[in-house]
Amino acid sequence: MDSRFPDKLFYRIGDVSEITGIKPHVLRYWESEFHGLHPRKNRAGQRIYERRDVELVLEIKKLLYEQRYTISGAKKFLTRQHTRVLKKPAAVKSPGDLSAALSMCRQELRGLLALLEHDGSGSRRITGMSAE
Repeated sequence: MDSRFPDKLFYRIGDVSEITGIKPHVLRYWESEFHGLHPRKNRAGQRIYERRDVELVLEIKKLLYEQRYTISGAKKFLTRQHTRVLKKPAAVKSPGDLSAALSMCRQELRGLLALLEHDGSGSRRITGMSAE
């Protein structure tokens, strides 16, 4: 999508701001206006955006700043687009699609495992879990 768009499991609001060029207070406002934009919050109360949230922010930015939609118009556009996607019949997945999805899940799980195994002072091993 964008060369500055790192492939991560989650992004903090500062990361999203840097990737999209949208200031954090605007992102927080958009959360109240666009119902599809609801990042989770971690235990510390920080917003945690997933890739789909960042993609939605980029789409909203395009609608508002490049195509000059109003917020109301952008909401209607996104609602119509979402309705069209829901009405399309689901495509039959080929075995290759499933294999690619499983490979991506495995990669993400390994990344999570690496995060869990590492603390600030060095590495530690979590018993009962392996990377393979």
